[in-house]
Parts: sequence; structure tokens; C-alpha cells
Amino acid sequence: MSSAADKISGAQEDLEKLVSDLRGLLSSKDLDSVPEIRQLRKRLDESLYSARESAIRAAQEAAYQAKEAARVANDYAHDEPWRVASAALAVGALVGFLLSRR
Repeated sequence: MSSAADKISGAQEDLEKLVSDLRGLLSSKDLDSVPEIRQLRKRLDESLYSARESAIRAAQEAAYQAKEAARVANDYAHDEPWRVASAALAVGALVGFLLSRR
């Protein structure tokens, strides 16, 4: 999950750098008198806010789903300990068999 979080964080940093660069271009005092530039700045700020909120919601949803999956796995392991132990034994035997063939 950390790789997905890293990708989201990297994408957010790239977006913020792009917006910062664009703001720098639009920050010229000569452009302040142009109503379209003021409107573009406003839309840019609104879009950035919306993108940040969407990224936060996506990260929160991913964290919730990961916690829920861990809870379900924990509940299953407590409800069915012999099945889990048997599966672990089978996987261990398979790995041991494969390693011994080398």
C-alpha cells in the first residue's frame, strides 16, 4: 500500500509544482488588469482545492479498506485457527520442498 501512497503523493507534488509554475507565470502585475487572468487564477485555485480534497478522500478510503481487510483476516484467523494453521503448514511444506530441490 505504501507504493500506492507514494504514487499519490508524487502525483500531488507534481500537480502542486505545475500549479505553482502557472501561478508564477500569471502573477505579473501587468496581467492584474485583465479580468480573464483574474478569473483563470480563481478557477485554478478552486481546481487545486478540489484536487486536494479528492486526493484526501481517496487516501482515507484506501486506508479504511486496508483496515477493514486486516480486520476481516484477523476475525477469520480467530474463528478458524486450524484452517489457518493448516494453510500455513501447507505453504511452508511447499516452500521447503521447492527450496530443497535446488
